[in-house]
Order: sequence, then C-alpha cells, then structure tokens
Amino acid sequence: MTLRNPRILSIACLVIWFSSVTSLAVGADRPNVVMIAIDDLNDWVEPLGGHPDVKTPAMKRLAQRGITFTNAHCQAPLCNPSRTSLMTGLRPTTTGIYGLAPWFRNVPAFADVVTMPQYFQQRGYRTLIGGKIYHGRGGRGTSRASECDVWGPGAGVGAKPEQKIIPPTPGGNHPLMDWGTFPHRDEDKGDWTVASWAVDELENMPNEKPFFLSVGFFLPHVPCYATQKWFDLYPMDTLTMPPILKGDRDDTPESSWYIHWDLPEPRLSWLEKNDQVKPLVRAYLASISFVDSQVGRVIEAVENSPYADNTIVVLWSDHGYHLGEKLISGKNTLWARSTRVPLIFAGPGIPEGRTSGAPVELLDLYPTLAEMAGLDSPPRVEGLSLAPQIKDPNAQRDRPAICTHNAGNHSVCDTRWRYIVYADGGEELYDRDADPNEHVNLVGPGTERSKYADVISGLAQWLPESDAPLAPGSAHRILEKRDDGFYWQEKRIDPAAAVK
Repeated sequence: MTLRNPRILSIACLVIWFSSVTSLAVGADRPNVVMIAIDDLNDWVEPLGGHPDVKTPAMKRLAQRGITFTNAHCQAPLCNPSRTSLMTGLRPTTTGIYGLAPWFRNVPAFADVVTMPQYFQQRGYRTLIGGKIYHGRGGRGTSRASECDVWGPGAGVGAKPEQKIIPPTPGGNHPLMDWGTFPHRDEDKGDWTVASWAVDELENMPNEKPFFLSVGFFLPHVPCYATQKWFDLYPMDTLTMPPILKGDRDDTPESSWYIHWDLPEPRLSWLEKNDQVKPLVRAYLASISFVDSQVGRVIEAVENSPYADNTIVVLWSDHGYHLGEKLISGKNTLWARSTRVPLIFAGPGIPEGRTSGAPVELLDLYPTLAEMAGLDSPPRVEGLSLAPQIKDPNAQRDRPAICTHNAGNHSVCDTRWRYIVYADGGEELYDRDADPNEHVNLVGPGTERSKYADVISGLAQWLPESDAPLAPGSAHRILEKRDDGFYWQEKRIDPAAAVK
C-alpha cells in the first residue's frame, strides 16, 4: 500500500540531524535504546494536558528532558494492528491485519518481515523484550524467527479480586471489564514485575555491545485495578469529568457505530444507569498514576546506569481510550480520544523541554530510531523519520497522520483538521482548533459540504489508494463492508439493533 502524494525527507534535513549525533552513532558509541510502551493510554498525561487532574510525574520529567510530540496518532485504534504496524513499519492497509488476530508471523506474506528489534539485532545490538510489546503472546516461543536475544516476563494483570467489583456488564460480563480497588500491594501487579525485570537488566547489562530494551506495561488497560493510594490521588467529590456531550453522535454517520458494533466495553448509557462513569474515570486515572510510577522506576535505572549519557528513551502508547466521550467507553474509533497518543523522546542530542505539533505517526518510530542510532534506513517501512522535528521542533511536516480501523474506515489528521471517511462513504470533518473535543461534524446532516470542499480534497488525497484484504486468520473486532451491507465478525449488521 502506498499513500497518495508521498513526500521524501530532504537531504539537507538529514545532514543537519546527522551532524548532531555523529559522535553517538559511530562504532562502539552507538546509542542504546530503551523503548517504553503503555497499553490503552490516551492523552491523559501531564505532557499532553488531556486531563486536568492527572498526576504523571515520571512522564512529565521525561518530557522535560526531551521532546513531546503533541499531535501523535496511532495507525489503528486496536492493540494488534497498532503494534504490528509500529514494529514492522507497515500500515494495516498493507498487511491486512485489522483485528486482534492474526499474529503477523502466521501470515505467509509477512512471516519473515524484519521487525524493529530484529533490525537492531542484525546490526550488533543486544535486544530484550519484556511485558506487552506485541499483542498477546506474539513472538514468544515462535519457531519462524528469533524476535530478540532476551525474553523477559509477559504482560499480565497480576493480583485480582476474588470476584468482579462492578455489576455484570453487557455482552457476557467479560472478565476484563472491571475496575476499582481491593486489598493488594503494588508489588503484586504484573507491571511491577515487568519494571523490576527491566531495572535488573539495566543494572546487569553486559557492556560489550549496545542494547535495545523494550519494556511494555499493561495498565491502564482494563481491568483497571490499583491499590488504594493511587485512588486517593483522585477523590470522587472533586473528580473532573471528561467532556461528555449528550447527543454527540446526532451528527455522525450511522456507520460510525459499526466500527465498534458488538464489544464488551460498556456504552455510556450502561455506565450512567449503573453509576459507573465516575468510578471508571477514577480507576483509569489511578491506573495511569500507578503505571507512571513504574515508568519512573525504569527511567531512574537508566539514569543511575553507566549508560545514562548514551541512551535514548522513547515512550509511546498503542492507542487511546474513551471514558464516556462520544457515548462509549473503550477504543475502536477514529476520533481523537482513540487515536491521539503520548510520544516522547529523550536522550543525547535531543533538545530538552520542547514540543512539536507536527502530525506524526507511531509508524515513524522504526525509521526514527534507526536513524538516531546511525543505522542504514530500513527498507520497506512506510513511516518517515522524525529526525527533522527532533532536531528542530518547529520543522514543518507536510504529511498528515492516518489511522485505520478495518478496511475502508480512515481518519486523516493534520495540524488543524480531522477528516474521517467510512467504508460506505460516510464523512466527518472537525476543526480541531475551534473544536478540540470534536463535537461538531462540519459535514453532518444539514450542513454545506461545499464550504469545506477544498479542505476535504486536501486531506482526502492522503487516504490509502487501496486497502489490503483481510489477512488469513483474521478474527475479533473485524468489520467488513460487503455489497449487501456491513458485517461484524461474519454476521450482517441490522442498524435497528444498535446498542447506543
């Protein structure tokens, strides 16, 4: 898959960037990389200002040491396609991986694709992966390729209550759909185990070669469990609620419901009926603050290591999460709450305390880290290096950020506008300067689309020229547009049956 109107980084930008990192990227002094991934974390972090109450001191400190991309977006608002895209450098519309399955190594066309850790491994790096980097158990025990040199602990919830805390949820009362606190210790949580492993590896890292350490945290993915001290940071009586607007879907196409048609994540209507809006928001915030503390443990270990002056730290989330906005909870949408993610770089040669508002993609991580390490440009990847923006946060970027959720459903986001198109031709357009919460669809019913024709055509030229068909083994959260309508996981959608 290629995008329309592709742009190529200028040689001048590359020369400027390389001049700032030459001393780090030659020979034995090549920089180490610590990559921190966080699951289901939206823009509710201090560096992005997504929630006024949130407390994320570790991420705030990391941002003060480097550059924050405030307009960064995922390639898919779902774990597997997002992480597959980031790690392979390929868009979902190229791989055909849109759902929670398959693992890309099980797709013949991509069984031998070189992932980011492998690319570094092949060029002399020691590579380590712990926690959730790929979706599920992806890569563990694989016989097709050596994904990395060292596998750490897998991702997991850790301690759980004896029974669910919240009332039974629609769609089968899924065990992950839960939130709240119960008696347990921080040390009992899966993310504590992953952070401890990363700290131990940093304290005992062999020094004969540079390393690429990937650390993946599970929270704030549901179930949002945290110990009481983290809940105490967010008293219920002073909790700021997200910008929930009744009737917020009155001007969106009916097909906007289809991309999250039948999911275990409750709708806003269920949350309100069961008095769970505030408890969910509080638990999500508490989970964010807990995982931030684990990020802090890893960063502190880097700072206290012999590698402190020669290690790049990058932090990202695979996609965002709704907490009542647009009348839903969960992900699987093409609005900002699902697509906008934290993306922070810090380390040698990186300006401190800077921000860039350029539209960037998680897809850009692969070529960016390769360039920062002084490696050859990886072949086949579809992202663009962020080196020009890291060197100069004011550097412009012509290409917008594109997010896809199942074939034919795309969001295109530049510095001002978000344009959404669905597989049946339904459209949305938001002026994010005037309407940052994306409440008003400027091309909704009763509007004059012609007024924004130039804006739409300018954004639409970046839509994928084609969407790869579903990869073999595709399953879980799969939506297809067929001649006789939309199908959710092989079952034809009846619009009258929508749960709103």
